[in-house]
Amino acid sequence: MPRPHQVIVLCVLTLLMLGVIMVNSADVAVKSVSAENPIAQSVTVGGMLTSRAVIYAGLAIAAMMVAAMLPIRRLAWAAESGRSLLGNRGGSGNWVGLPGVFVGCLCLVVFCALVYVPGLGKEVNGSHRWLNIPGAGDALGFQPSEVAKWSLVALIAWYCTRRREHIHKFWFGLTPALVAIGMVSGFIVVEDLGTGVLIASVAALVLLAGGAKFWHFLILMPFPLAGVVFAIMTSDYRMKRILAFLNPYEDPEGIGYHSVQSLVAIAGGGVTGKGLGGGIQKLGYLPEDRTDFIFAVICEELGVPGAATVVVLFATLLWAGYLVIRRESSPVLRLFSLGVLATVGLQAVINLFVVTAMAPTKGIALPLISYGGTGWILTAFCLGLVVAVGRSQEEEVPLGLASDLPVLTRSNQPETSAA
Repeated sequence: MPRPHQVIVLCVLTLLMLGVIMVNSADVAVKSVSAENPIAQSVTVGGMLTSRAVIYAGLAIAAMMVAAMLPIRRLAWAAESGRSLLGNRGGSGNWVGLPGVFVGCLCLVVFCALVYVPGLGKEVNGSHRWLNIPGAGDALGFQPSEVAKWSLVALIAWYCTRRREHIHKFWFGLTPALVAIGMVSGFIVVEDLGTGVLIASVAALVLLAGGAKFWHFLILMPFPLAGVVFAIMTSDYRMKRILAFLNPYEDPEGIGYHSVQSLVAIAGGGVTGKGLGGGIQKLGYLPEDRTDFIFAVICEELGVPGAATVVVLFATLLWAGYLVIRRESSPVLRLFSLGVLATVGLQAVINLFVVTAMAPTKGIALPLISYGGTGWILTAFCLGLVVAVGRSQEEEVPLGLASDLPVLTRSNQPETSAA
């Protein structure tokens, strides 16, 4: 019987492999042999092996393997005690978590703000979300919001651990964390509403699992909701996306174009699909076919089996991760693993809802499948850390037989996992 962390590795490898195949298929373009007889390029094994997607997938796999071999217990001990990082014995009663979370979030905001620096930032589709890699020109770049997304998970998990005796308090536990989270997510919302909401939602979930009280969230809920409404109402293109979601067929050639073409691709695949490389919508009809709408290409070419495979792979990955979490004794590792899995799961759900027109169009990628070097590498690396958590647990439990340990915070001293 495979161990949970082994299942995570298998799911990541399979999703990346599927991503490479479908990204190359979506890259197929129409060649004009003659004006009367245009033909479509074919997908070849040689073309796949030399594609940039294969390079990114290889880097993502390497990142996962490196993360899986890290001494995760030592890192967790340093984070929980503060001895290696701050030179003191630490303890749950000190105040180190308060300045630490603000300094960390401020650094993330400054890092994300680099997209506005001339020569470093790169504007794509009217948005400032990308940074050029120095020396690589415009050919290579990455989104700093991706770095912030995963870094904030670790930062909030650390904060909850360091302030675990105060996290249930409104003013000295929850509020400082929410202010720090608001700094990062609010800055990102300016250019990317979906990613900002995703970051804030996952951070809130980690806080709840860390011991924050739900009714405290209810008291403060109107403020972030008002911010999201304001961000939508003050943006013309966001308002159009809401209108397109309500009725995409009212303007199928305009604001409803993305949703309509995605639904056409899904319906066109039927039950069995048109075969790998046989999709039509990717030939200039479906925008963002290899990134945000890659699932529509999968549905059109691989049909119900392909779509079901994607859903099952994500469900299996999340279940295996849950089994790792529920038997973990270290508070910081448990909360960090929860944040990583919540990010992957929520991002996948948002993307599937958008592609199937069950949510307004948003630039949220399908993890490990939608084309993107930064996304693939960082997602695989963080999942590799979850693998390291499962690998380092003293007693391994086969799938379905894990102990029924709580996810919420425990005492300061590590407990022995129950078999």
